[in-house]
Amino acid sequence: MGPSIQFGGDARGKHVRGISKIGKGDRVTLFLGLGIAGIVLLVLSLIFDGILEGLFGGLLGGLFDGLLSLPVVAGFLSMFGFGGAIVLGTTGAGTVVAALSGVLAGVVAGWLAWKLSRVLMRDQTTATPRGEDLVGTSGSVVTAIPADGYGEVLLRLAGQPVKLAAKSPVPVERGTEVWVEATLSTTSVSVRPVEH
Repeated sequence: MGPSIQFGGDARGKHVRGISKIGKGDRVTLFLGLGIAGIVLLVLSLIFDGILEGLFGGLLGGLFDGLLSLPVVAGFLSMFGFGGAIVLGTTGAGTVVAALSGVLAGVVAGWLAWKLSRVLMRDQTTATPRGEDLVGTSGSVVTAIPADGYGEVLLRLAGQPVKLAAKSPVPVERGTEVWVEATLSTTSVSVRPVEH
């Protein structure tokens, strides 16, 4: 009698249908790889902040309101991978249960990332001072200003001392109190002496 040929099975009796069965260790590795990919995506979101929001915001008109931001997608992906790996590795549940558990963990992590980002975006600070905010403020001359030439003045902008180049139509001595009449550029102002 010659050797028998089995169709639809291998020598150990496993059923083969065009693909080989993936072992439990390989499935855990796949889930861990997804979790690591989520962490890598989170790091990339710190570097390329706002890329997906800009892309999908323009295409979809803000339909998802931040739900497709990189931190949200990264949170979902990492918790999907790590949650699935934990369920698969610690229980006797199959891949489908592990994937559903991972989806649940991913949705919770994505939602938390979305809520946290919305809270942080609402945490607005006071407006950044601009050069126009200097008009009408007083300061003192630290380097004498020649007539129609430049010297230096010390001003206070948002409570911080700022030293700027200053121009005046009349000569101004060092230590004289001056008023800012106009901003000439980001680093220079036009001043006039304060008359007491």
